[in-house]
Amino acid sequence: MSSNKIEYRVGDLAAVGHLAVPPAPGPHGAVLVCHEGPGQDDHVRRRADRIAQELGFAAFALDYHGGAAILGPDAYLARLLELRGDYEQLQAVAQAGLDVLVAQPSVDAGRVAAIGYCFGGTMALELARAGADLRATVGLHSGLEMSEAGSASNISGRVLVAVGDQDPLIPRQHVDAFRDDMLAAGVDCTIEIHPGAAHSFTNADADAWGVPGIAYDAAADHASWDSMAAFLRDAIG
Repeated sequence: MSSNKIEYRVGDLAAVGHLAVPPAPGPHGAVLVCHEGPGQDDHVRRRADRIAQELGFAAFALDYHGGAAILGPDAYLARLLELRGDYEQLQAVAQAGLDVLVAQPSVDAGRVAAIGYCFGGTMALELARAGADLRATVGLHSGLEMSEAGSASNISGRVLVAVGDQDPLIPRQHVDAFRDDMLAAGVDCTIEIHPGAAHSFTNADADAWGVPGIAYDAAADHASWDSMAAFLRDAIG
């Protein structure tokens, strides 16, 4: 597996993505990876590397803050509010990352998925709801309140969402409303509820943040990875 940084632009934003490519010759199925709120950290880069090494797909971790920056709580919350309130900007950031991924010579542009963690999961789902050519979309402890601009009827591939039942940021009513929206649009959607898991349950660094309701959960992490791996292999393998 090899990895490298790729600099790209989204309007005035100077972004720095992380590309991981399997050692075998391509063309490869490919996965766009969208980071959690604070930024493109080691967690999301390790996930991209693991997708390339273990699953055999090219993976590109986009950057929606610019400069691959890690922001403090006040700064990243302001940035997330900005993106949530500006669907065109949110869509442009997600689409730019997808464009970089599918432009790679080792990528089969007909076998592409998007995954995301926390707000990155929201971004991946909104990309699918905008009609992007994705065979699969995965949201992990993902915000499930969707914008009015996109529509589940535009989703062309399958959807997998994994959330914890102790996540204060994703209440059950959001899960139920999301499920109803997917069902009404006829989307092939699977929602996994992980018992005892809080927000950011895939991130081994989450406990160090010291934020109530945010914690790593090894059982949920391993189970959701296995589900996602099988899901991606079936969709883009």
